[in-house]
Amino acid sequence: MTQVFIDGSSGTTGLRIRERLEGRQELTLITLPEESRKDPEARRNALNSADVAILCLPDAAAIEAVSLITNPNTIVLDASTAHRTAPGWAYGFPELGSGREEAIRTSRRVAVPGCHASGFIALVSPLVEAGILSPDARLSITSLTGYSGGGKKMIAEYESEGRSPLLDAPRAYALPQHHKHLPEMKALTGLHTLPAFLPIVGDFYSGMLVTVPVFREDLLNGATIEDIRRVYQSRYRGPIVSYRENADESGFLSALSLSGLDRMDVSVFGNEDRILLAARYDNLGKGASGAAVECLNLVIGAAPETGLRLV
Repeated sequence: MTQVFIDGSSGTTGLRIRERLEGRQELTLITLPEESRKDPEARRNALNSADVAILCLPDAAAIEAVSLITNPNTIVLDASTAHRTAPGWAYGFPELGSGREEAIRTSRRVAVPGCHASGFIALVSPLVEAGILSPDARLSITSLTGYSGGGKKMIAEYESEGRSPLLDAPRAYALPQHHKHLPEMKALTGLHTLPAFLPIVGDFYSGMLVTVPVFREDLLNGATIEDIRRVYQSRYRGPIVSYRENADESGFLSALSLSGLDRMDVSVFGNEDRILLAARYDNLGKGASGAAVECLNLVIGAAPETGLRLV
């Protein structure tokens, strides 16, 4: 029986993880009473009693939690930004290939990817690896997300009765180009330059649409849109990340299409001159909680999709 402790189980990501894990007979969830959730000694005991500790905390608290762990057998899955590019931590996106799944399976420290970053990395990394995009490519990313990605404070803001009318329309943010997901976008794709990033939050609870435009001139060695499709078809065969043909809805792409699910669909649109790479998923699914559960499955030797909602 695998003992699992979710540190930060009352947050949006932690609650979804708990929902996915409850009822699994091979797991026992370590829980703390409400009055002990923030007690350092209680957390220390829980973290060191766990076979797997899942951290759903702000960066500073996640770093503190790791420092509390003295049990060499405790595996840590960190859903914060704190360790995504840190030495000694495996990046928790097994579908990227290059031995990444095995690295996750054998690691005791796994960083769960960021929500916006997951789509960008899924789209760009295989193309750089295949020699279709240069590491010197200067790219942009537009990412539309549901408001649950902003945590409890933003959820309360969007769901309050007297909310601002400005919330009725999508809102761009991270305008100074200092978003916390940018370092992993660069590191995990092999790009030499950070992308120009436009995240947008919309008036819907969960879901995500990430798009990356490229021009024919950006492609190397005479590569075409069909070459891009072939790379994705070969890399993303499911069950969690899949390449999808004709994935639009009558000419539209909805960020809500995979809300509530834990999979990601990768697609290619456009023509030979102007190409649009697209990834759709749930910011709380493959963008957070679902990704953490997938990593948990790998480190305990279960099938990656165990307990996930894929349809």
